[in-house]
Amino acid sequence: MSPRQPGDCRDSSPRPLRFVHYGFNFDKSLAPFHSEKTLMIPREVIRKIRRIQIRTSHKVDELLAGTWNSAFKGRGIEFEEVRPYQVGDDVRTIDWNVTARSDVPYVKLFREERELAVVLLADLSRSQSFGTNHQTKRELVAELGATLAMSAIRNNDKVGLTLFTDDIEKCIPPRKGSRHVLRLIRELLYCEPVGSRTNLRQALEHLNRTSKRRTVVFLISDFQDYGFESTLKVARRKHDIIPVVISDPREGEMPNVGLVRLQDEETGEVITLDTGSRKNRDLFAKLYQQQTEARDAMFRRQRLEPLHLETGRDLVEPLRRYFHKREGRS
Repeated sequence: MSPRQPGDCRDSSPRPLRFVHYGFNFDKSLAPFHSEKTLMIPREVIRKIRRIQIRTSHKVDELLAGTWNSAFKGRGIEFEEVRPYQVGDDVRTIDWNVTARSDVPYVKLFREERELAVVLLADLSRSQSFGTNHQTKRELVAELGATLAMSAIRNNDKVGLTLFTDDIEKCIPPRKGSRHVLRLIRELLYCEPVGSRTNLRQALEHLNRTSKRRTVVFLISDFQDYGFESTLKVARRKHDIIPVVISDPREGEMPNVGLVRLQDEETGEVITLDTGSRKNRDLFAKLYQQQTEARDAMFRRQRLEPLHLETGRDLVEPLRRYFHKREGRS
C-alpha cells in the first residue's frame, strides 16, 4: 500500500460493522472509483449517486419551502455607509461620531450578507458502519449530507465538505454548482477512510484553521469521543455550529440472542457477552444512557441545540422542526 498523503481518501466500499454479530454490509458489487485525474467513474456508481440525488430532491423541495432561508436569516451584516437621519429611522443606528462632527444626525446603513457558507463536517469512523434498521449510520450521513448540500446550492449558497476519522480524510472547500454537489455526494458514499477512530477535537481544530469567515457548520457524528469540549467552545464563538447526532436504535438496547461475540470497530477489541443475562442487558442500557446524558449536558453548557437523527427513519420532518425552531429563536 502506498504511503498515505494528506487529504487522501481511497474510494471503495465502507468497512464492516461495529458489531460482528450483526452481519450487515454495504453493497460490495460497486466498483471503486478510478483516479480523479481520469474522471472515469463506473456506471453503477453514477447510477447510485443519481438515485440519492433524485431521492433527496424531494426532501430539498420540502426544506426550501421557507425553512432554509428563515432558519439562517441574519447570518451576517456588513456596514455599508451613513446617511442623514430620517423620520422613522431606528435611533439605535445613529452614528454618534459623524453626528457630533456635522451637528446633523446621521445613521449607519448595513447590508445583509446574503451568501451563506455551509460546511458539512462528517464523521466517517468505523462506528458509522453500524446499522440494524435497514440503514447504516454511514448511509444516513450520506443522505443527510446530500440533502443539506442540495438545499444550500439551490439557495445559491456555497457548501463544502470535510470528512474525518482520527485524521482529516478529505477536505473540499465551499463552492457552488450542481457538479460540485455530485462530487460531495460521491465522497459521502464512497470515500474509504484510512483511519478508524473518532477525533472530534482534531476535526474542529482543522475547521478553526481553515474557515476564516463565519460559517454554518453541520457537525455530523455519533459523538463516540471525548475531550473535545474546549475546542468546540472555540469553534462556536466563530461559527454557527449545529451538532447532528446520528444513532441506531440497537445502540441503546441489547437484544436477548444468547452468547455473542462483539467487536468494537474503532479499537478492534473483541469480547464475548452473554446477552441472555438480564444484568448484562441492563448494564449495557445504563452505560449508553450515561454516555448520552453526558453528551447532551455538554451541549447545554455550550448553548448548542443538537439535532437527533436515527437510522431507518425519515429525516425531513426532524430537519423541518429544527429549522422552524431556529426561525422562532431568531
